[in-house]
Amino acid sequence: MKAAFVGKGGSGKTTLAALFCRFLAVQNGPRVLTFDADINQHLAVALGADPEEAALLPALGDHLDAIKEYLRGDNPRIASAAAMLKTTPPGPGSRLVQVDEPNPLYERLVRTVGGVRVAVTGPFAADDLGVACYHSKVGAVELLLNHMVDGPGEYAVVDMTAGADSFASGLFTRFDLTFLVCEPTVRSVGVYRQYVGYARDHGVRIAVVGNKVDDADDVAFLRAEVGDDLLCWVGRSPFVKAGERGRFLPIDELEPHNAHALATMRVALDGCEKDWARYAALAAEFHVRNALAWGNTRAGADLTDQIEPGFTLAPATAAAR
Repeated sequence: MKAAFVGKGGSGKTTLAALFCRFLAVQNGPRVLTFDADINQHLAVALGADPEEAALLPALGDHLDAIKEYLRGDNPRIASAAAMLKTTPPGPGSRLVQVDEPNPLYERLVRTVGGVRVAVTGPFAADDLGVACYHSKVGAVELLLNHMVDGPGEYAVVDMTAGADSFASGLFTRFDLTFLVCEPTVRSVGVYRQYVGYARDHGVRIAVVGNKVDDADDVAFLRAEVGDDLLCWVGRSPFVKAGERGRFLPIDELEPHNAHALATMRVALDGCEKDWARYAALAAEFHVRNALAWGNTRAGADLTDQIEPGFTLAPATAAAR
């Protein structure tokens, strides 16, 4: 299954993404793969890396050409890696990836932190400031998810950019379930409303996870504002506070009510049904948008021809299972 964490900046989405991945990894181990696609790049530290170690993690954004070259395989619709956009969908001949498999990309770009396999898009470099868009780096995650088949008991989890900035690419459509982390505040609820306003038009499943909940009044506020989208909530946590101060405890020491929230999230994610035809259709839609907006001009060719009509990942997924 593929899941995203979104929410207002400072809502705790990175912390909850890290907790959820650690929770999954206890039972699923290497079959959990998480991506830090937030410009702030704090996920590795939230998983237990010290800041110096986190700064040395290989960045997906620095290896985008190699990622494209690997994924295009011998797909006859893709003339070269340079012709691939972040939205280029797979087709016959493309190399597909799974969460848990040996391949050259993972060997180069994936590391284990706090018992969780993690890949990071990388921060803005000095050369990027004022001239580059961060979504050029996030495109590496979108390409990998576009080419990722789902094996049994596998989870790909992405910590997204804050607020509505996630909609700057088609990445927001690549998930079985999007966890929207929401504090019991007017500003956080405002981000929720903005997000669902964009996402629902594309059939994106959203589950709200309340965070920093102190009491029944906080829960009542969230219920009144987000209604049935409220899946569960996480209360103030000495366990989390210890991690924020650099003391990472075993995940089984998480407070029972907060562990129950993580379990509820997993059940909700596992209960999502795949619709590979819609997944492919959305990939094609956003690829056409990007090709017509700028890709064709840059490449000097019609990149909408990269779409293979009728191709989905369903057969590959069945084979993986």
